[in-house]
Amino acid sequence: MERDGDGSALTQGANSVLGSPLRLLTGTLIYVLAVYVVATCGFVYAGWPFGDAAYMVLLTVFSVGYGEIRPVDTLFLRWWTSATIMLGCTGMIVLTGALVQVFTLFQFRRLLGLDKMMTEIEKLDGHVIICGYGRIGVQLAKAMTEAKRPFLILERDHAKAEDAKAQGFLCMVGEATHEETLKAAGIARAKVLATVLPDDAANVFITLSARNLNPGIEIIARGEAPTTENKLFHAGADKVVMPTHIGAERIVEMILYPATGQLEDIGTVRRNLHDFGLDIEMVEMGADSALTGETVGEAERRGNGAFFVVQIDRANGQSIQHPGEDVTLEQGDKVMLVVRGSRLSAGAVFSAVKAPVRHGRTFVG
Repeated sequence: MERDGDGSALTQGANSVLGSPLRLLTGTLIYVLAVYVVATCGFVYAGWPFGDAAYMVLLTVFSVGYGEIRPVDTLFLRWWTSATIMLGCTGMIVLTGALVQVFTLFQFRRLLGLDKMMTEIEKLDGHVIICGYGRIGVQLAKAMTEAKRPFLILERDHAKAEDAKAQGFLCMVGEATHEETLKAAGIARAKVLATVLPDDAANVFITLSARNLNPGIEIIARGEAPTTENKLFHAGADKVVMPTHIGAERIVEMILYPATGQLEDIGTVRRNLHDFGLDIEMVEMGADSALTGETVGEAERRGNGAFFVVQIDRANGQSIQHPGEDVTLEQGDKVMLVVRGSRLSAGAVFSAVKAPVRHGRTFVG
């Protein structure tokens, strides 16, 4: 799910539309009742018995037309009857329209299944809220289903939401950055919230909102850029997941590294990494590479989050798995990368030629 400032939940939209006719119906009922009481009091004031006065107003308001049960032979009674007809009939017309709107919209909600969905959401307690139905959101939904954990997906994209519903997942269409959407998702009763959008700013905002709405909830947030991790922790996240780092750990766990440096079952590895939008690439450090002689940390900083170094195979046969930031890249090294996004961005960093060094009036390169 990607961020969209104009996103709104279909449920919230239906509720807001339905709320207007309900308010209109309530207001009109109060108005008609007030007209009925005041009109009856007017006829009683003119000397009519209470029963006759109430019956007269009822016939007048509903425009039944049975005739006057008592003579309307004074100026006051004529003006009072005229006012009752105008005010009462107007109220009944508006009341009829409001009843038709409410009936139509309740049928509309039932047709869309909104009542059923909201009933299911209201039954959730101690559930997991997944913000985003992208690659990671899909994997989380499948895992929650297998673990039989109750969960709800928040997704602003209607096509993705329909896909989630087609898989049998409970999904609400809405923008997770809106507090009203989180409230409708039962954030106050939820046990865990996982915000896995590809937008760091949106994840930070959702984390702040969720922590404010439910101080006790466990928040797991996704971060893309390395600099986002601290921001998410400060916003209130309990755990921060960096997809690139997850890919690196899965490689360490799933792949055997023979002395030759060849990967075992590379197809399986790539398929698993693709679930997280990642890929694997091997580059060789040339003598003129701009990164030869630089540290792993410097290389990753220049990549700006585009890749993560998981293994270095030295020319002398030494293999360094999961190297630290202070490890130096040397000429002839074969560097294994977990790449996020376009592979061209990672390749461009490693294939860049080292700038020539100027000594006096000559260049040495």
